[in-house]
Amino acid sequence: MDTYDFIIVGAGSAGSVLAERLSANGRHSVLILEAGGTDRRFYVQMPLGYGKTFYDPAVNWNYRAEPDPGLAGNADHWPRGKLLGGSSSINAMVWIRGQREDFDAWAAAGNPGWSYDDLLPIFKAIEDNEAGEDEWRGSGGPVHVKDCRPLVHPLTKRYLQAGQQAGLPLNPDFNGKSQEGVGVYQITARDGRRMSAARAFLRPAMKRGNVRVVTHALVTRILFEGTHAVGIEYEQRGQKKQAHAGREVILSGGSVNSPQLLQLSGIGPASLLQGLGIPVIHANDNVGANLQDHLGINYSFKGRLPTLNQILRPWWGKMLVGMQYLLLRNGPLSLSMNAAGGFFRTDPSITRSNMQLYFQAFSTVIPKTGERPILTPDPWPGFSIGLSNCRPSSRGEIMIRSADPHDHPRIVPNAYSTEQDVAEMLAAVKFVRKIAAQPALAEIIEEEVLPGPSITSDDDLILDFRKRSGTVYHPVSTCRMGRDALRNVVDPRLRVHGVSGLRVIDASIFPDNISGNTNAASIMTGWKGAQMVLEDQS
Repeated sequence: MDTYDFIIVGAGSAGSVLAERLSANGRHSVLILEAGGTDRRFYVQMPLGYGKTFYDPAVNWNYRAEPDPGLAGNADHWPRGKLLGGSSSINAMVWIRGQREDFDAWAAAGNPGWSYDDLLPIFKAIEDNEAGEDEWRGSGGPVHVKDCRPLVHPLTKRYLQAGQQAGLPLNPDFNGKSQEGVGVYQITARDGRRMSAARAFLRPAMKRGNVRVVTHALVTRILFEGTHAVGIEYEQRGQKKQAHAGREVILSGGSVNSPQLLQLSGIGPASLLQGLGIPVIHANDNVGANLQDHLGINYSFKGRLPTLNQILRPWWGKMLVGMQYLLLRNGPLSLSMNAAGGFFRTDPSITRSNMQLYFQAFSTVIPKTGERPILTPDPWPGFSIGLSNCRPSSRGEIMIRSADPHDHPRIVPNAYSTEQDVAEMLAAVKFVRKIAAQPALAEIIEEEVLPGPSITSDDDLILDFRKRSGTVYHPVSTCRMGRDALRNVVDPRLRVHGVSGLRVIDASIFPDNISGNTNAASIMTGWKGAQMVLEDQS
């Protein structure tokens, strides 16, 4: 059995950071196990290529949630990265940290060291921001954050004007002093290539002699001596293997895989594990519980001015932007579909934004089987305004359905299962229409295509967003952090309650979801977690 100081399960957003930080001093040996393969694929590296990876089993777990009453019975598609870089290698690259109040709430709930002021130096150290360094932004860090303001489609200017006409301020930096307003998103890309966690952290770490990365390695269980984690068992190309951890085993599989592996290894709800014949190492009903996710929907419009539809749909347009990308590494293929967006409050009486906006200078009303239709937009000038909720109150769960590690777990989001979530989304979709009705956009809109002008009553609007909403791929909290071992899975230092030698360090530990895209906070968690591991080993 091979022995390493640290074994990291998962080479995703947090795991890649852990590999780099834990190996940097040269004193520790690190093994990283990844169920997927390489990230050196054309459609992974090309920023807009994530339309091709949306269903690709070579790089994507392709999870499917259970049919959900809150989504009118739909079974939602849950893409998660299955390759080096994890979901940072197939996501939309929008770089949002979250609100100060999000992290201050984590600390106030009994998690010292997790306040915004504690974490801001980490966020700044991570970044190499193209817009420059300031009080909130960093430069010279591993993750290049691209300033897209000079590059967005001209229609974006009209969206920003309409947002201001609807009462929102123009916000030059959603990660700056405040989050509310409309503005252009910054993304994780550089020189026309995706800046994934693998590119920023794992690839540099792999050049060190004390780091070993094993791909196509499905970890099947954690090995224990009593209640002390001593290693892992994994399968690689049909062979079972084991590795021993001299110091710690660290799970960084994300909000689906980390609770799944804990449950398979005997840490989870006792009745579930016993019913599946899994010996209980430590009973904890919170493993896989408290699932939170952001839900989103698009309103799509037919316009009177050209949009990206006219470039990305015809064969000659595809050839043009393809040549532009291949020769110059710029153009639409070098950016995200979410050019701009924003944050707003559905009720002026609440103190901070609870909804996120997305503006896309193209539309995809007509679906295409087998891929996300980013590269095959509609045959008319179209654009979309999307939104997602920031802090939904609905809670779901992720539980294994068998003792077989190859079986996907049972994902139950419980979308829109509270009156608060329904009321907030109803107010939010009405505000999207308010933005579209402002002069800057109204004068160039021919018609609302989805959901269409016939959908006007509250009941119809609610039914529409139940039918058309879906995850925006931000699941968190299934291994929630907190001091109380009866209510949480890991303590504030990310050690698994009830056992030793084992931590979870990824987005599954978030006490609550953040207000925005979760990749930046996942990378921060990897950095913060590595600091804690090294402190506790000294």
